[in-house]
Amino acid sequence: MTTELRAMGPDDWDAYYGTVIRAFGGDPKEPAERSSWYRVWEPERALAAVDGDDVVGTATAYGFRMTVPGGTPVPSAAVSLVSVAPTHRRRGVLTGMMRRQLDDVRAAGEPLAILTASEPVIYGRYGYGGASRKLRATVDTTRVTFAAPPEADDVRLRLADPGKALPDCEALYARLVPGRPGMLTRISEAWARRQIEDPPAERGGASPLQCVLAERNGELLGYARYAVKPQWDESGAYGSVRVWDLEALEPGARAALWRYLAGIDLTASIELDSRPVDDPFQYLVSDPRRCRLRVADQLYVRLVEVGTALAARSYSGPLDVVLEVDDAFCPWNAGRWRLGADAGGAVCERTGAPADLALDVRELGAAYLGGVPLSGLAEAGLVRELRPGALEAASTAFRGTRAPWSPYGF
Repeated sequence: MTTELRAMGPDDWDAYYGTVIRAFGGDPKEPAERSSWYRVWEPERALAAVDGDDVVGTATAYGFRMTVPGGTPVPSAAVSLVSVAPTHRRRGVLTGMMRRQLDDVRAAGEPLAILTASEPVIYGRYGYGGASRKLRATVDTTRVTFAAPPEADDVRLRLADPGKALPDCEALYARLVPGRPGMLTRISEAWARRQIEDPPAERGGASPLQCVLAERNGELLGYARYAVKPQWDESGAYGSVRVWDLEALEPGARAALWRYLAGIDLTASIELDSRPVDDPFQYLVSDPRRCRLRVADQLYVRLVEVGTALAARSYSGPLDVVLEVDDAFCPWNAGRWRLGADAGGAVCERTGAPADLALDVRELGAAYLGGVPLSGLAEAGLVRELRPGALEAASTAFRGTRAPWSPYGF
């Protein structure tokens, strides 16, 4: 039979999600986890590749707004639940879904598409560039201490029910979103609640989710959500504290939260799976070597409308550069674009002027959030300088003051 692409409806969820689960190893999720994903699903944006009565491929997107350099939230299609049945691999199913999806994203007026990749090698050919990284760490709290400024001493720490504290934590999170490229607005209460959902089957032997609030004079200044995994041997306890979220408005609250996590009884380590690569905890620890710092790829960015996307962000200095953009998958982006930026904003328009830099849209996506330098991409042979001096000026202007990072997956 011929495989065709179809839009999905709310009644198609079971077949749709079942295809995703099989493609990711076949481990069925418990009903609570399955329901959680259903509550945030946007069926009107879901695509399926269908062979007869069988769903053999899936791809969906969520309508987020992502912070870009300058603090502007830009409409961004968050691509998710992408899968192809093992019986239909290497038949063009994924390419067909990606083609249709990017056309739909463009029609919806979203200049950016973003994703976190299960296999990064797949998405470069569709124009996605690795734009942010995350820091992982295992902190040996038997040998590492956390410094703290004096104002940490008047921070009150209070344990709270994660669900009851969620509205206040979400309000604090919303204040932080404009401050870091890559952060996403929560687009619904269902997305907010996903941050505290805690299926027992997913805990891996750890405790239920815990929440600690940092306050001063009754004002919430920070919070951390974590779980404790007890472990014992003949020498005693060596449990670990698994930190899922830690956000704070000021250094004193932040340091107080780290000191608290490092001092939980019967534990010997803090496990961090995703923090910004410039997270200040690195500068508070007494011995960074005993923190086992590792860096991993995280957010991938695809410029769906080059002109709109480049004009939506700010730049670290004045810029006047002509970019020759190659985009085989979205040909409406291909060609020359003149990008001008100053303190008043940015403009990016088509031009017939000679190009100063030549690059693929994938590299433009990698550099877009300000975390990957154009100069580094050029040293890798992925950006070509056509006018002397253009690379240094553009690389400086594109860089941001804070590392891009997205605190949760989709």
